[in-house]
Amino acid sequence: MSAAVLGQDPHRVKEERENILEVAIGREVRAFRHQSGMTVAELSRRTGLSIGMLSKIENGNTSPSLSTLQALANALSVPLTAFFRRFEDVHNAVHTKSGEGVEIERRGTRAGHQYNLLGHLGSNSTGVQVEPYLITLTSDSDIFPTFQHEGIEMLYMLEGEVDYRHGNEVYPLKPGDTLFFDADAPHGPEVLVKLPARYLSIISYMHNK
Repeated sequence: MSAAVLGQDPHRVKEERENILEVAIGREVRAFRHQSGMTVAELSRRTGLSIGMLSKIENGNTSPSLSTLQALANALSVPLTAFFRRFEDVHNAVHTKSGEGVEIERRGTRAGHQYNLLGHLGSNSTGVQVEPYLITLTSDSDIFPTFQHEGIEMLYMLEGEVDYRHGNEVYPLKPGDTLFFDADAPHGPEVLVKLPARYLSIISYMHNK
Protein backbone atom coordinates (compact mmCIF):
# COMPACT_ATOMS: atom_id res chain seq x y z
CA MET A 1 0.00 0.00 0.00
CA SER A 2 1.43 3.32 -1.05
CA ALA A 3 1.84 6.42 1.10
CA ALA A 4 -0.66 8.21 -1.17
CA VAL A 5 -3.31 5.56 -0.48
CA LEU A 6 -2.74 6.03 3.25
CA GLY A 7 -3.22 9.77 2.86
CA GLN A 8 0.45 10.60 3.47
CA ASP A 9 2.59 12.94 1.41
CA PRO A 10 5.18 10.70 -0.32
CA HIS A 11 7.73 13.52 -0.23
CA ARG A 12 7.31 13.80 3.52
CA VAL A 13 7.66 10.03 3.92
CA LYS A 14 10.92 10.18 1.94
CA GLU A 15 12.22 13.03 4.08
CA GLU A 16 11.37 11.17 7.29
CA ARG A 17 13.17 8.04 6.06
CA GLU A 18 16.23 10.09 5.10
CA ASN A 19 16.23 11.71 8.55
CA ILE A 20 16.13 8.27 10.19
CA LEU A 21 19.13 7.27 8.07
CA GLU A 22 21.03 10.42 9.05
CA VAL A 23 20.38 9.75 12.74
CA ALA A 24 21.45 6.09 12.37
CA ILE A 25 24.70 7.10 10.63
CA GLY A 26 25.38 9.74 13.26
CA ARG A 27 24.98 7.27 16.09
CA GLU A 28 27.37 4.83 14.45
CA VAL A 29 29.99 7.53 13.83
CA ARG A 30 29.80 8.62 17.47
CA ALA A 31 29.91 5.01 18.71
CA PHE A 32 32.99 4.14 16.65
CA ARG A 33 34.69 7.36 17.72
CA HIS A 34 34.09 6.55 21.37
CA GLN A 35 35.29 2.98 20.88
CA SER A 36 38.56 4.27 19.43
CA GLY A 37 38.98 6.78 22.27
CA MET A 38 39.13 9.61 19.76
CA THR A 39 37.96 13.17 20.45
CA VAL A 40 35.96 15.20 17.95
CA ALA A 41 38.98 17.47 17.49
CA GLU A 42 41.22 14.52 16.66
CA LEU A 43 38.69 13.08 14.22
CA SER A 44 38.50 16.54 12.66
CA ARG A 45 42.27 16.57 12.12
CA ARG A 46 42.26 13.08 10.60
CA THR A 47 39.39 13.71 8.20
CA GLY A 48 39.79 17.40 7.40
CA LEU A 49 36.17 17.97 8.41
CA SER A 50 35.34 20.85 10.72
CA ILE A 51 34.28 20.17 14.30
CA GLY A 52 30.97 21.84 13.51
CA MET A 53 30.33 19.48 10.58
CA LEU A 54 31.25 16.44 12.67
CA SER A 55 28.83 17.59 15.36
CA LYS A 56 26.04 17.89 12.77
CA ILE A 57 26.83 14.41 11.44
CA GLU A 58 26.89 12.79 14.88
CA ASN A 59 23.60 14.47 15.82
CA GLY A 60 21.90 13.40 12.59
CA ASN A 61 21.41 16.98 11.43
CA THR A 62 23.00 16.62 8.01
CA SER A 63 23.30 14.04 5.27
CA PRO A 64 27.03 13.30 4.74
CA SER A 65 28.26 12.69 1.22
CA LEU A 66 29.82 9.41 0.15
CA SER A 67 33.30 10.98 0.15
CA THR A 68 32.71 12.27 3.70
CA LEU A 69 31.61 8.84 4.88
CA GLN A 70 34.67 7.28 3.25
CA ALA A 71 36.93 9.76 5.05
CA LEU A 72 35.26 8.92 8.35
CA ALA A 73 35.53 5.19 7.70
CA ASN A 74 39.25 5.50 6.95
CA ALA A 75 39.88 7.62 10.06
CA LEU A 76 37.94 5.23 12.30
CA SER A 77 39.35 2.07 10.65
CA VAL A 78 35.95 0.58 9.87
CA PRO A 79 34.28 -0.42 6.59
CA LEU A 80 32.01 2.21 5.11
CA THR A 81 29.06 -0.19 5.36
CA ALA A 82 29.44 -0.25 9.16
CA PHE A 83 27.67 3.11 9.33
CA PHE A 84 24.50 1.58 7.90
CA ARG A 85 24.31 -1.68 9.86
CA ARG A 86 21.60 -0.66 12.36
CA PHE A 87 19.52 1.08 9.70
CA GLU A 88 19.54 -2.03 7.51
CA ASP A 89 18.68 -4.48 10.30
CA VAL A 90 15.23 -6.02 9.98
CA HIS A 91 13.27 -6.21 13.24
CA ASN A 92 10.10 -8.25 13.06
CA ALA A 93 7.15 -8.40 15.43
CA VAL A 94 4.01 -10.53 15.49
CA HIS A 95 0.82 -9.23 17.14
CA THR A 96 -1.75 -11.93 17.93
CA LYS A 97 -5.04 -10.62 19.31
CA SER A 98 -6.95 -12.41 22.05
CA GLY A 99 -8.63 -15.53 20.73
CA GLU A 100 -6.79 -15.46 17.40
CA GLY A 101 -3.97 -17.89 18.21
CA VAL A 102 -3.80 -20.71 15.68
CA GLU A 103 -4.76 -24.08 17.11
CA ILE A 104 -2.20 -26.60 15.97
CA GLU A 105 -1.49 -30.29 16.25
CA ARG A 106 1.32 -31.35 18.54
CA ARG A 107 1.95 -34.58 20.38
CA GLY A 108 -0.08 -33.39 23.35
CA THR A 109 -3.21 -32.67 21.33
CA ARG A 110 -3.82 -36.39 20.96
CA ALA A 111 -4.08 -36.56 24.75
CA GLY A 112 -6.68 -33.79 24.96
CA HIS A 113 -4.19 -30.95 25.27
CA GLN A 114 -5.16 -27.85 23.28
CA TYR A 115 -2.23 -25.89 21.81
CA ASN A 116 -2.69 -22.38 20.44
CA LEU A 117 0.34 -20.91 18.70
CA LEU A 118 0.51 -17.25 19.76
CA GLY A 119 3.00 -16.11 17.14
CA HIS A 120 5.97 -17.19 15.11
CA LEU A 121 9.12 -15.55 13.83
CA GLY A 122 11.59 -17.11 11.45
CA SER A 123 15.01 -17.74 12.91
CA ASN A 124 17.16 -14.62 13.18
CA SER A 125 20.86 -14.28 12.42
CA THR A 126 21.72 -16.27 15.55
CA GLY A 127 19.69 -19.26 14.36
CA VAL A 128 17.45 -19.20 17.45
CA GLN A 129 13.81 -20.26 16.98
CA VAL A 130 11.14 -19.28 19.54
CA GLU A 131 7.61 -20.73 19.71
CA PRO A 132 5.05 -19.40 22.25
CA TYR A 133 1.98 -21.53 23.01
CA LEU A 134 -1.12 -21.17 25.14
CA ILE A 135 -1.91 -24.67 26.48
CA THR A 136 -5.34 -25.53 27.86
CA LEU A 137 -6.09 -28.65 29.91
CA THR A 138 -9.62 -29.79 30.78
CA SER A 139 -11.27 -32.82 32.32
CA ASP A 140 -10.88 -34.53 28.95
CA SER A 141 -7.09 -34.18 29.06
CA ASP A 142 -4.85 -37.10 29.91
CA ILE A 143 -1.72 -36.83 32.01
CA PHE A 144 1.29 -36.96 29.72
CA PRO A 145 4.63 -36.47 31.52
CA THR A 146 6.78 -37.87 28.71
CA PHE A 147 7.31 -35.01 26.26
CA GLN A 148 10.89 -34.73 25.00
CA HIS A 149 12.25 -32.32 22.42
CA GLU A 150 15.24 -30.12 21.78
CA GLY A 151 15.86 -26.72 23.31
CA ILE A 152 14.72 -25.04 26.50
CA GLU A 153 11.20 -24.32 27.67
CA MET A 154 9.52 -21.91 30.06
CA LEU A 155 6.07 -22.40 31.56
CA TYR A 156 4.00 -19.65 33.15
CA MET A 157 0.87 -20.80 34.97
CA LEU A 158 -2.23 -18.69 34.27
CA GLU A 159 -5.17 -20.67 35.67
CA GLY A 160 -5.79 -23.90 37.56
CA GLU A 161 -3.20 -26.12 39.22
CA VAL A 162 -0.97 -28.82 37.78
CA ASP A 163 1.76 -31.07 39.21
CA TYR A 164 4.35 -30.91 36.43
CA ARG A 165 7.11 -33.48 36.06
CA HIS A 166 10.58 -32.69 34.75
CA GLY A 167 12.98 -35.61 34.86
CA ASN A 168 12.90 -37.06 38.37
CA GLU A 169 11.26 -34.03 39.99
CA VAL A 170 7.61 -32.98 40.25
CA TYR A 171 6.74 -29.28 40.65
CA PRO A 172 3.32 -28.02 41.86
CA LEU A 173 2.35 -25.16 39.56
CA LYS A 174 -0.22 -22.56 40.59
CA PRO A 175 -1.21 -19.27 38.90
CA GLY A 176 1.83 -16.98 38.73
CA ASP A 177 4.35 -19.83 39.01
CA THR A 178 7.11 -20.24 36.44
CA LEU A 179 9.09 -23.33 35.47
CA PHE A 180 12.18 -23.05 33.25
CA PHE A 181 13.94 -26.24 32.10
CA ASP A 182 15.92 -28.23 29.55
CA ALA A 183 13.33 -29.75 27.24
CA ASP A 184 15.35 -32.84 26.31
CA ALA A 185 14.42 -34.44 29.67
CA PRO A 186 11.01 -36.15 29.94
CA HIS A 187 8.46 -33.57 31.06
CA GLY A 188 4.75 -32.87 31.17
CA PRO A 189 1.70 -32.61 33.46
CA GLU A 190 1.56 -35.59 35.84
CA VAL A 191 -1.41 -34.64 38.04
CA LEU A 192 -4.22 -32.32 36.97
CA VAL A 193 -4.97 -30.84 40.37
CA LYS A 194 -7.45 -28.08 39.50
CA LEU A 195 -9.17 -27.70 36.13
CA PRO A 196 -9.46 -26.05 33.75
CA ALA A 197 -5.75 -25.27 33.66
CA ARG A 198 -4.03 -22.86 31.30
CA TYR A 199 -0.38 -21.98 30.99
CA LEU A 200 2.00 -20.33 28.58
CA SER A 201 4.72 -22.50 27.12
CA ILE A 202 7.63 -20.76 25.39
CA ILE A 203 10.03 -23.09 23.60
CA SER A 204 13.40 -21.92 22.28
CA TYR A 205 15.84 -23.98 20.23
CA MET A 206 18.52 -23.70 17.59
CA HIS A 207 17.11 -23.79 14.07
CA ASN A 208 18.99 -25.97 11.62
CA LYS A 209 19.47 -23.84 8.52
